[in-house]
Amino acid sequence: MKPATVKQIKDELKHKDNGQLIELCLSLSKFKKENKELLTYLLFEADDEQGYIQNVKVEIKEEFLSINVSTFYFMKKSIRKILRNTKKHIRYSKKKETEIELLMYFCYEMRQISPSIDHNVTLSNIFNRQIEMIKKKLLLVHEDLRYDYELELESLE
Repeated sequence: MKPATVKQIKDELKHKDNGQLIELCLSLSKFKKENKELLTYLLFEADDEQGYIQNVKVEIKEEFLSINVSTFYFMKKSIRKILRNTKKHIRYSKKKETEIELLMYFCYEMRQISPSIDHNVTLSNIFNRQIEMIKKKLLLVHEDLRYDYELELESLE
């Protein structure tokens, strides 16, 4: 079965009444955890972006605290998983400021981990790629915010 395009889905949803839309959303949320997380964000957390950012930061911090630091191999696996989760939360929000703040916090937590990421090329590369991504996103935000974020970014590097 070939899935319909977004435009086709949008046009079809216009013809549904409220009850049918609710049923569609509920059935969608039953299939994947990610769909349920997205609906949770849209319904409960989208109005309070700062609260959402703080909740995600707490989650990132907890994940970093649970990293197995016995070898760099386990550290790499864990850090990649944390980055995947962080990017998933960024996708839900779609706001550049949220993306910058969460990536900066991810990089801050990477800097705090012991043993240092500087002793491993792969971990250093992950860190540097995120810094470069932050720099690209900074060009898209307002000048005042950009200045504040750039000061914060300098302390990370």
